[in-house]
Amino acid sequence: MSWIFGYGRRDQQPPDMSQFGAPPAGGSGGAGGDIPNDPKLSKAERRQMEAYRFDSTALERAAQAAKELERSSHAKEALELSKLQETTRHIEQQAKIKEYEAHIAQMQIEAKRAEAEEKRKLLVEETKQHQARAQYQDQLARKRYDDQLAQQQRMNEENLRRQEESVAKQEAMRKATIEHEMELRHKNEMKRVEAELKAKAKVDRENRDLTLEQIRLKATENRVTVLESIKTAGSVLGTGVHALLTDWDKVLTAAGGLSLLALGVYSAKGATSVTARYIEARLGKPSLVRETSRFSFLDTIKHPVEAIKKIRTKQQDALSGVVLAPQLEERLRDIAIATKNTKQNRGMYRNILMHGPPGTGKTMFAKRLAKHSGMDYAILTGGDVAPMGRDGVTAIHKVFDWAQSTRKGLLLFVDEADAFLRKRSSEHISEDLRATLNAFLYRTGEQSQKFMLVLASNTPEQFDWAVNDRLDEMVQFGLPGLEERERLIRLYFDKFVLEPATEGKRRLKVDNFDYGALCSQMARMTKGMSGREIAKLGVAWQAAAYASEDGVLTEKMVLDRCRDAVKQHRQKVEWQSEQEKKESKSIYHSEKEDSYSPVVPKPKSSQSEEEEIDTAKVR
Repeated sequence: MSWIFGYGRRDQQPPDMSQFGAPPAGGSGGAGGDIPNDPKLSKAERRQMEAYRFDSTALERAAQAAKELERSSHAKEALELSKLQETTRHIEQQAKIKEYEAHIAQMQIEAKRAEAEEKRKLLVEETKQHQARAQYQDQLARKRYDDQLAQQQRMNEENLRRQEESVAKQEAMRKATIEHEMELRHKNEMKRVEAELKAKAKVDRENRDLTLEQIRLKATENRVTVLESIKTAGSVLGTGVHALLTDWDKVLTAAGGLSLLALGVYSAKGATSVTARYIEARLGKPSLVRETSRFSFLDTIKHPVEAIKKIRTKQQDALSGVVLAPQLEERLRDIAIATKNTKQNRGMYRNILMHGPPGTGKTMFAKRLAKHSGMDYAILTGGDVAPMGRDGVTAIHKVFDWAQSTRKGLLLFVDEADAFLRKRSSEHISEDLRATLNAFLYRTGEQSQKFMLVLASNTPEQFDWAVNDRLDEMVQFGLPGLEERERLIRLYFDKFVLEPATEGKRRLKVDNFDYGALCSQMARMTKGMSGREIAKLGVAWQAAAYASEDGVLTEKMVLDRCRDAVKQHRQKVEWQSEQEKKESKSIYHSEKEDSYSPVVPKPKSSQSEEEEIDTAKVR
């Protein structure tokens, strides 16, 4: 009912009462609300009048409306309608208040959520800051520790240098003192000798007459003694000769004794030589045998400790320490098992030919095979037979006679056998070498229960056909592949580098790097190299460490030695002529290496050098 009393907004219009029979409310009523427009009044006075102004128009309208409502028949409905409108406005006002309160609550929730998000972000940022601070402090601590270590090392080196200088100074002072003492002692000795010589010369000058008289007396006595001895010896010898010549029995006895003595001497000498030759033939090692595990009687007397060790040596695997391809290992293991069972069952041994490039493990496997089978081994080389000339036949027979006298069984390994077992039809060989070859063929014509013949050659195509006919098994030893080279490099790296460095007894240390990855990389670099060349590479690593100032083997040093070995290997291949490559196609020769062209190294980075090596190998 605010429209009745005129409060509320000024632009609010009163409700329309025309439907209830009441005339609309007037627009103005009275001039009580008007402000006098007197130009003489100031602004302050106008403000004061505005404050105390009372508008009576609203009261007039209210009174008029009340009269009209009383006269109208719908006054009660109008009043109810006004109440309902006020109630509706109140409800709308309450709904707006609740909506405002809900909006305020939502805004508080959003504010709390934003505050929680800000706290979370702040916590994350603080965590990052703490981590960064911790990392920075850790870096500072590590740097401080490294600086302390470096400073401590410098101090230790400085102390060591000072100690060395002090020791050197003390040693120099000691040497100077000793030299000075020796010089003084020498001077004193010279003065003493000079004084003694002067005194002796003075005494000699004073006693010259007495000395001459003593010399004369001694000479006279000596002359008389010699004459008396000559007279006595002459009389004794004359008496003996006279007695011997007058008695013929004594003459015959003396002659017979001298004859028997001479006969005994010459007989003993001949019997001794015959016995020595028999012992040498049966027990001694023949001259052609370079190395053997069989101990003779004389070797047992000379080296009893080694003989005892050899007796106590247990049988070992035939392939222990030998790195070969899987198929070749399987075949050699079958041969080792068959040989061992043949010895145990006293069967006939089979003759084997092992051919392939040098340094691929032929000799090593032959020794392992003999030890695994419980046999002795003897190593010959074909290059020793040809220079013997006509004595070669006798030497061959001695070797086989010596092999027949064994009890344990003998593995007779002939290295470089193609040196004297060449073809008789196409090769130009001497008559002595031909006779030696015939003697060898005669002694190996049948299978034996005493010895097993193993031949090794780099060029087996040069063998005589009769030699090939005596072979029961032929095994080709090829160059190691990638996997075998990696196993060999790891084996020799452990043997020549890691084990000595771990023992700490030698001047050898190893820098910190990935050994496994380095061995794999070198296995790819050493394509075409034999096992012996890889073993020499291990010795080269040791030499590089010994040649360094501090004795530390670094990754760069290892790779440099490996590249040098690869370069030298290629140079060896280049030195071979085309005829040698065709005749000895098993030596450094393969289809991949036929088109090999040397790569001249250039000063580049290690990665570019490795790429050049791999590219050259692929070509």
